[in-house]
Amino acid sequence: MKLYTRTGDQGKTSLVGGRVDKDHLRVEAYGTIDEANSFIGWALALLAGDERFRDLCAELQKIQHELFDCGGDLAIVNGKLPYKVTEAMVTFLEERIDAHVQEAPPLQKFILPGGSKAAAALHMARTVARRAERCIVSLQKAEPINDVVLKYMNRLSDYLFAAARVVNARLGVKDIEYERSAIVFRDKEEKQ
Repeated sequence: MKLYTRTGDQGKTSLVGGRVDKDHLRVEAYGTIDEANSFIGWALALLAGDERFRDLCAELQKIQHELFDCGGDLAIVNGKLPYKVTEAMVTFLEERIDAHVQEAPPLQKFILPGGSKAAAALHMARTVARRAERCIVSLQKAEPINDVVLKYMNRLSDYLFAAARVVNARLGVKDIEYERSAIVFRDKEEKQ
């Protein structure tokens, strides 16, 4: 099998249901998802083999597969094929976010991205996931999409934030609070 096809040499690419320019909103959206997936792969490479992160590595690998599903759903132009991204995938992320928030130290202020190398990679993935989300919002304004992909990417960035904090906590690396941050995160009881 050859990796190159030469079919994109004129700036076009194939989607499910037609060909578009390589800078089309759909291509930008799923390409940005691919970038986020690559940073998750980097984090996985940094965490691999450390028994403290076996559960997190399994979650991240599951998410990598789901990100391919997100990209595939966004590559469907005519909306006639069944979508792969479901509400159950969003619910899984929510459940894992809640568990990771409970494990990490309490958070009141904004933190700087970083800490350990793996946490920094997860923060990179988080920021790219946010950019992908912005691309999907632009695409959604122009063309029909699987709306669950937008929900998934929104939750994913929260998941990656929580996962980065868990990585630092398990490694004994303290998150660095943004020094001019007000207290922005409060328990529900404190807000009332």
